[in-house]
Amino acid sequence: MFELWFGIVALMFTLYVVLDGYDLGAGVLHLLVARNDAERRQVLAAIGPFWDASEVWLLAAGGALFVAFPRVLAAGLSGFYLAIFLVVWSLILRAIAIEFRSHVADRLWRGFWDGVFTLGSALLAILFGAALGNVIRGVPLDGDGWFSLTFFTTFMPTAPAGILDWYSVMSGVFALLVLAGHGALFLAWKADGPVHARARRLAQPLYGAVAVLWPLVTWATYRVNPDLLGALPGRPLAWLGLALAAFGLAAGFLASRRGRSLAAFLGSCAFVTGMLVATAACLYPVLLRSLGSPSLSITAQVGGSSPAGLRTALGWWVLGFPLAVGYFVVLFRIHRGKAVAAREGEGY
Repeated sequence: MFELWFGIVALMFTLYVVLDGYDLGAGVLHLLVARNDAERRQVLAAIGPFWDASEVWLLAAGGALFVAFPRVLAAGLSGFYLAIFLVVWSLILRAIAIEFRSHVADRLWRGFWDGVFTLGSALLAILFGAALGNVIRGVPLDGDGWFSLTFFTTFMPTAPAGILDWYSVMSGVFALLVLAGHGALFLAWKADGPVHARARRLAQPLYGAVAVLWPLVTWATYRVNPDLLGALPGRPLAWLGLALAAFGLAAGFLASRRGRSLAAFLGSCAFVTGMLVATAACLYPVLLRSLGSPSLSITAQVGGSSPAGLRTALGWWVLGFPLAVGYFVVLFRIHRGKAVAAREGEGY
C-alpha cells in the first residue's frame, strides 16, 4: 500500500508539472513571442481555458501527500516555509496579472501586468526546480523528523545547507529551460501567425540547451546524491522513464523542425514525464532524504498513514481521479483548434 501511494503522489505531481508546465512556459516567453497587445491576448487565449484548472493538480497532489504521508507534508511545510511563501506569492501575482491586464485599456497598465505575468511564471519554474533539487540533495533532518532552512549559507550542497546552493540553482535553471521549451511547443501548437512562428523558432535553441544541460545536471546529481543513480540498475521503471525522456526530447526537437506542432508538444510531455518518473523511481522509498545521516531520512514506510486509512483513501481516489482526467479530456476537446484572441473589452 505504501508503494502504491508513493506512485500515486508521484503521478499527481507529474501531472501538475506536465499540465501547468506549458502554462508557466508560455508565461516565461510571453514578452518574447508576443510583440503587441493582440498577440499577447492570443497567448492568454491559448492558456486561458487551462491554466487555473491545471493548478488544481498542485492542490490535488498536496492533498494526496497529506492523506498518504502526513509526516512528510508537515516537515516540508515547516522546513520550506520561506520557499513556499515565495511560491504562493508568485502564484497569486501570476493569476492577478492574467485577470487584471485587460480590465483597463491603457498601455502602461497592460505592460505592467504583462511583466508581472512573465516574472511570476519564471520565478515559479525556478522555485519548483530548486525545490526538486532540495529533495534530491537532502535536508538537515533532526532526530524528530524536523528541519529548517535559510535562503542560502555557503552555497554548497553540504551541511549547513540552505535552500539555494549551486546544485539547487542549477536545477532551477534546468527547470526554467525545460518548461520554457514546453511552453514554446504548446504555443506553436495552439497559436498561429507571428506567435506560432516565434514560438517555433524559440523551441529549437531551448531544447538544444536542455539537451546540453541534461548530462551536466545528471553528473551534478551523482555528486550530491550518489545513492540516487546507484539505485538505477535495479529499477526497471527508472530505465523506462529515461527511455521515455530521451525519446520525448528527440521527438520534440525533430517534430518541431518538421512543423509537426502537436507531435512536438506530445514529445515534450513525454520528456517531462519520463524525467520525473525516473527520478521518483530512483528516490523510492525515500521521501525526505536526511543530509546528515541517512538513518534519519523519512521513507514511505516511516512517514505513511495507517494501512487502513490508505485503503479508505484509495477508494475515494479511484472515484475522483478518472473524473478529473475526464474533465481535462473534455476541456481539450471543447477548446481544440488554434487560439483566437478575444475582442477588446472581453478579457482573455
